[in-house]
Amino acid sequence: MKIFDAHCDVLMKMFIDATITFHDESKLDITYESLKETGGKVQCFAIYIPENVHPDLRFMAALSMVELFVTKIVSLPQIRWIRTNEDIQKLKVNQIGAVLTLEGCDCIGADILKLKTLLRLGVRSVGLTWNFANMVADGAMELRGAGLTRFGKNLIQVLNEYKAWTDVSHLSEQAFWDVIELANDIIASHSNAYKLCPHQRNLRDNQISALINKGAPIGITFVPEFLSKDKKVTIKDVLKHIDYIGSLGGQNNLGFGSDFDGMDHKVSELTNYRGYHKLINDLTKYYSADFVKNLLFNNFAKKFPHDSQPVN
Repeated sequence: MKIFDAHCDVLMKMFIDATITFHDESKLDITYESLKETGGKVQCFAIYIPENVHPDLRFMAALSMVELFVTKIVSLPQIRWIRTNEDIQKLKVNQIGAVLTLEGCDCIGADILKLKTLLRLGVRSVGLTWNFANMVADGAMELRGAGLTRFGKNLIQVLNEYKAWTDVSHLSEQAFWDVIELANDIIASHSNAYKLCPHQRNLRDNQISALINKGAPIGITFVPEFLSKDKKVTIKDVLKHIDYIGSLGGQNNLGFGSDFDGMDHKVSELTNYRGYHKLINDLTKYYSADFVKNLLFNNFAKKFPHDSQPVN
């Protein structure tokens, strides 16, 4: 089955360690080979700037990750750079799509030109914050819990013009509701249900319902801390979040945003991309074939933006 995975941190690892290639299974959870052999069809690659990078250098770090994406990912045979929905539809049977995304707007400061530069370089989904505050909004772990700034509201308008996804994962609750009001194309790339696992990074029921009403994809993530408070987390915990969000009416919104290469701990039997084999096997035991296909691929793919050009 085809897989659309809405979030990974391969580029961050490559940025930190220049010796890593996309074939290095000893250092990466996702590799070229594991995508080919497991059914990977579209993989999103996040630009995430580590917190220890000096603020003055973060935009250059973002540009360095774009360069890594170009030279180490989409340069490989049968990997195609995805910028529009039409690009996904044109993928041949043996081809894999790669999407460039931004996790946190810290690298742009308060400079909208830097955002437009990244969008023109191919970024198609923008997470406004990581866990803390920046010039756009407060993150989920920021104690203040404020919403979008004036600059953040202007930024949303730019994303709307470029028809890029606005990603609410990592946002404070107030910022989330501001985005719901202002953004046209919304996703939660990697967030789970707060009701099952009360972590600040997870979505409350009313947030899930708002995303469903917006037709927004919700990517179940494999980060153990967002799945369960138990010490041992298994694929059954992933299924519980699928069931719960589905019970709220989200059957046609659910997908996956693994966060591979961005987590320290792993779900049992989901330790790298090849773990999708076991996950798919379990999914087919409990759900219909159509539901599984939509969950793995269609729910995200059908919502991918059709046009990357700004209105004006």
